[in-house]
Amino acid sequence: MLSAEITVKEDAHNIEKLFSAEDREFDNKRASYEIKHEKDSVVFKISAKDSSALRACLNSITKLLIVYEKSKNAIKGADNE
Repeated sequence: MLSAEITVKEDAHNIEKLFSAEDREFDNKRASYEIKHEKDSVVFKISAKDSSALRACLNSITKLLIVYEKSKNAIKGADNE
């Protein structure tokens, strides 16, 4: 069994809301994650049966974080015009 943690300190409340609709266990049952709100951050605790499943779970989380970050920056850019 493998595990990893990702801590997001910026926009913790919005990140937590964003991931509330996501499945936290993959269909193949090889990986899952839980979200914990700690003070001013969100912590993703990932568990996986093997390294490939761990990588897939990490990629899934980081891809959604990238979309959030790009959307946030696009909105800020539109506000400055």
